[in-house]
This record gives sequence, C-alpha cells and structure tokens, in this order.
Amino acid sequence: MNDEKPIVQIRDNGSILVKGDVTLLDAEGNEYQTKPAFSLCRCGASQNKPFCDGSHKQIDFQDISRA
Repeated sequence: MNDEKPIVQIRDNGSILVKGDVTLLDAEGNEYQTKPAFSLCRCGASQNKPFCDGSHKQIDFQDISRA
C-alpha cells in the first residue's frame, strides 16, 4: 500500500500535473485510464481533453495563478 499523498500542481502557463494514486472520473462517473502521473488541460485547446497535449504552447496560454 502506498502511503504517499497524491499531488495536484498548477503549472505556470500550462497544465495541471497530477501525481499519485488517484481516480479520474468524467461527469457521468466513467473512469479515465491514467498513468501514475498525468497532465490535465487548463487552456481549453487540447485535442485530447481532459488531458494536456501541449497546445497551450501554440496558443501562448498565460496564467500564473497562486493559491
């Protein structure tokens, strides 16, 4: 059993990085297949939503939100 907490990190001008043992569900409760670390789209331009495909670089997405 892995006792490490999952990590969710908002990347400057980029995606949301998710690491750890998490389950990603869509709005209807269907489970996405994920890896131990994956990135979620934040810019809205990915062709592989909800996952990031790097499109934020092409559209010059800018956001450096802080908690």
